[in-house]
Amino acid sequence: MPNRDPDRGTSVSTVLARRLGGELLRLREGLGLRQSHAAEALTASIAKVAKMERGLVPMRDPDVRALCHLYGVDDEDMVAGLIQLARLDRERRKARGWWRHDPEVGSLAEYIAMEDAATHIRTWQMALIPGLLQTADYVRSMCVVSETWREPDEIEPIVTVRIKRQARLRGETPLRFHAVISEAALRQEIGGPAVMRNQLDHLVESAGLPNVHIQVLPFRTGAHPGLSGAFTVISFAEPGAVDVGYNESISSTVWVESKDGSEVYTRTFDRLARLSLAPRDSVNLIASISKEL
Repeated sequence: MPNRDPDRGTSVSTVLARRLGGELLRLREGLGLRQSHAAEALTASIAKVAKMERGLVPMRDPDVRALCHLYGVDDEDMVAGLIQLARLDRERRKARGWWRHDPEVGSLAEYIAMEDAATHIRTWQMALIPGLLQTADYVRSMCVVSETWREPDEIEPIVTVRIKRQARLRGETPLRFHAVISEAALRQEIGGPAVMRNQLDHLVESAGLPNVHIQVLPFRTGAHPGLSGAFTVISFAEPGAVDVGYNESISSTVWVESKDGSEVYTRTFDRLARLSLAPRDSVNLIASISKEL
């Protein structure tokens, strides 16, 4: 579903557009110019410039060039890079994935769109199995105790959406997926012993995919840099598309799209991976916990 609020109308913000808009905003403010100056250069309204800088509307190549000229950007490589961002953003906006027409996607629409366009995802999970590796029964068990449904009949469509997303791990151009999972998530019996045993067996099976990398952070590690909460780092192939950090709490969702900000997530993930068991040892631990059940 499109992101909506009173001052956005039906405009949709995208990762690449926010990156482009943020760069143009930085250039404008660096010169002490106002949005009215940019609007005059584009023969456009101030409101349109504001939407451009927030990534809410696609940008035409001539508009990017005009703003670069206004801001004194004479580095052709930089101009070309910004134009490439604008073109990639326009192409991505034209994409029509299955999630755009599924009413059960809800607030996850932007995340699923990025998941679909990503080439590499790294995720750290403290309490739950990563969504792309969950079984249907595991999802059902979590739905039962959540507030994402009002009637029992609403649970199954939620499960269907989660399973559809997992198609990204297979196919001609599968997503590279690296998960670091706390041992606590493996031992929390979501749905009871039978459901959890099947879930752990599914993890072992998924670890056999060439594009899936699973590591377990054992209890014995003690204090570690991931104690503040779960998070995900999403990477894209396009030039200029910086990694995106994502974390979700009970009441809010945080997107970190700046280069410096996303690098903090990446460094933290790398530290967690170094502290974790090697993939083969991780699979052995997962299998042994499954047998205990």
